Amino acid sequence: MSNIKAFNINFNGLTKDFILSLLDSKKLNVVIPVNAELIVLANENKKFMDILNKNINTVDGQIPYLFLKLKARKMKVKVEKLSGSDLIFDICKKASLKKLKVFLLGGLEISNKLSQKRLREMFPEIIIDGYSPPHSPYPFPKELNNLILQKIQNFSPDILFVAFGPLKQEFWIEDNRYFLEKIGVRFTMAVGGTFEMVAGIEKRAPVFIQKMGLESIWRLYQNPKRFGRFIRLFKFFKFIFE
Repeated sequence: MSNIKAFNINFNGLTKDFILSLLDSKKLNVVIPVNAELIVLANENKKFMDILNKNINTVDGQIPYLFLKLKARKMKVKVEKLSGSDLIFDICKKASLKKLKVFLLGGLEISNKLSQKRLREMFPEIIIDGYSPPHSPYPFPKELNNLILQKIQNFSPDILFVAFGPLKQEFWIEDNRYFLEKIGVRFTMAVGGTFEMVAGIEKRAPVFIQKMGLESIWRLYQNPKRFGRFIRLFKFFKFIFE
């Protein structure tokens, strides 16, 4: 497995083929697409940095991708930009072919349901379910977390997408890792706002905007509530020169 160290983070999920190969594993693999915001959060939060560096990280976001691409050329390894909102379709396609069960956890209730509907339309053979728990600060109250775990266990998925937003989703996966392994989950990915995009509630930026590294501005335009997160991105640039 190739690895590129950048921004104090081990990027070890460098290609789509490698990520899809993890679906054939019998053990739990946790995948985290890491964009500029997560790079800042990890360098400000040791617990989060430790979680990233014990799991499989892909590079998300055009500017971090271009930086890693330069390092990859020197190392003569291949690296691809892999976001949750892209990978979810490839993963669900393979899941439908292999009869692997998929569970969508989190996101808005409407986006969770619409995402399930769209994925069923795209992949008629897919076995899929989901649950959007009521909003709550993390760590969740014991009763709520037990309900979440019970719904996952009842469905017994092979693949679990977790969309609680940055930090919250990664902490939840880490805190419940043993349980997920015990019930047979073999692949988990933290996907942020992916369900809103799959559902069509938020639109992906046009490709030319993505390539210019301006996707965050596009998402801010669609959802002004992201302004605080957008401001955080300016801190990212200092890590390029460290």
